[in-house]
Amino acid sequence: MLEHIPSALGAALSGLKAGLAKTAFHAAFSDVPDTITLTSPAFSDGADLPARFTADGEGLLPPLAWRGLPDGTDSVVLLVEDAGSPTPQPLVHFIAWDIPPDPPRLGAEALSEGGLPGDAPRMGRNSFLHTGWLPPDPPSGHGRHAYVFQIYALRQPLRLAERSGRGALLQAMRGRVMARGHLIGTYSRV
Repeated sequence: MLEHIPSALGAALSGLKAGLAKTAFHAAFSDVPDTITLTSPAFSDGADLPARFTADGEGLLPPLAWRGLPDGTDSVVLLVEDAGSPTPQPLVHFIAWDIPPDPPRLGAEALSEGGLPGDAPRMGRNSFLHTGWLPPDPPSGHGRHAYVFQIYALRQPLRLAERSGRGALLQAMRGRVMARGHLIGTYSRV
């Protein structure tokens, strides 16, 4: 959808970015230990996301894996935000909670119909008010966007209503987060 924005307009907005400081990882949970390692076999931290995981490709959620969950972790939350979006707050690309800590991985198969019966995560609304993965789709000419994949270990499940948004998620997480970790993938259009 944003690929149709003229490159000149994207370039004109290139100085306007939400910023890493406004992501939940830095703004809401900066006091929580950063001890979880989040990785992907598709890209390394700080590297470009392969196009197949964006709106320019198949639009799949990249496979993710984690290690270093603290003892007593009951469930995991995954939140993906675009710190480079030309908006006052980061654009939300994905929200999932009540993810079982084991197996320590998540990918597109978990989001598909019949993917992981009984163990499928509960998903919330992204910034386009849809449930599920919103593939990166930055405006042409806007520059490099940082997609912050955030993982949180919780001591108890959230029991949020389906399709809850970022605000409800962050409120429900308060006092339950034991540890956190993140992985940044970047993407841009010329």
